[in-house]
Amino acid sequence: MHHHFLIHKPYGYLSQFIYQLKRKKKLLGELYDFPEDTMAIGRLDEDSEGLLLLTTDGMMSEIVRSKKVEKEYYAQVDGLITEEAVEQLRNGVEIGLHGKKYKTKKCKAFKLELEPNLGERGKKIRDERHGPTSWVSITLTEGKFRQVRKMTSAVGFPTLRLVRVRVGNIHLNDLKAGEVLEVSGFDV
Repeated sequence: MHHHFLIHKPYGYLSQFIYQLKRKKKLLGELYDFPEDTMAIGRLDEDSEGLLLLTTDGMMSEIVRSKKVEKEYYAQVDGLITEEAVEQLRNGVEIGLHGKKYKTKKCKAFKLELEPNLGERGKKIRDERHGPTSWVSITLTEGKFRQVRKMTSAVGFPTLRLVRVRVGNIHLNDLKAGEVLEVSGFDV
């Protein structure tokens, strides 16, 4: 029988269970006693937060990682993002990927008028003296290395905080940072 989990990955954790390099890193296994062979479906960078699905079922991992399943992110960006910048995000922007230029696929994007209620991040981002920030929702069906961060930078609004809030039909909802929920399966 396979096991499936939803986790709100906190800031500062790696999306993995084993880390072989010398520096000490925080790993997912420190948050919960997961069964052997549990794997993260996709990844979130160490400095990103939010919904991460874990499973012991490799086939389920393939389904969730497919390009048919949307992943939605809320990005807090430096400055007050413009409608022109959001439109550029929707239409795809050129980013660097493995030393080459890559144009991202069209996606859904819109400015969030209110700051989302995501709780405090483990590390303070900055204070108001450094200028205003704003939030944007970006929904992708692809997942290149640090893609959302590269996209917002490409349109002139670097990402300060990044939180994945949805994978397919599964939402982060009120899951607190570090909280793990075992579920019967994923209806993506």
